[in-house]
Amino acid sequence: MSKVARIFCISSAWRGYLVSLTVAGILAFPAMAKQSSVAHAIPKQERIMVFGDSLSAAYGINPAAGWASLMADQLKTRGIEVVNASISGETTSGGAARIKADLKNQKPTVVLLALGANDGLRGLPVAAMKKNLETIIVASLAAGARVVIIGIQIPPNYGIEYADNFRATYAALAVQYKLLLVPFLLEGIADKLELFQADRMHPVAAAQPRILKNVMPVVEQILKKPAQSTKKTKL
Repeated sequence: MSKVARIFCISSAWRGYLVSLTVAGILAFPAMAKQSSVAHAIPKQERIMVFGDSLSAAYGINPAAGWASLMADQLKTRGIEVVNASISGETTSGGAARIKADLKNQKPTVVLLALGANDGLRGLPVAAMKKNLETIIVASLAAGARVVIIGIQIPPNYGIEYADNFRATYAALAVQYKLLLVPFLLEGIADKLELFQADRMHPVAAAQPRILKNVMPVVEQILKKPAQSTKKTKL
């Protein structure tokens, strides 16, 4: 075989090899693309932040017996984390002051907002409470979290009008920001003195499963909702 013929044969062989590599790459591309698509389709792990006061912080009882801890135990088998960022004695003003830091540190996908009881006990202005709750809601939505607002009701110590306006604030905010609402955290136990500690304000351990029962159906609803966009909402 002449030198020219040998070069032609080698070149033909390389061309065939390159064509084979190209075809193999084309055939592999759909599979690679599918794998990439599957990877991007994996949902972000849910992380629920309970943002409340002593009613959520298990004041006066073993923290493990509190409703937030009971919820964590129930959801961990599904790979859902629960962090309790509740502080005993917290007002909506205190919550508004720390929400951005807690959002940054905890990076929740869901915020359960359960503040206001201490505002009501102190007779603080309902308008101020509403503004503080709005601050927390807006910051949470801007961080990409879905928000559940958990309502509190108070006795008419400061008058019927105050108590009514206080209760209505939670429903109004739920409508305004299109949030899921738990109407009353203490539904079913508020009128049962045996379910409260000696101070008659904080539920005992035996009441915590009922509190969780009030919250859990709405939590299940929010977990089915898509994540919020990070587009900022203005007050």
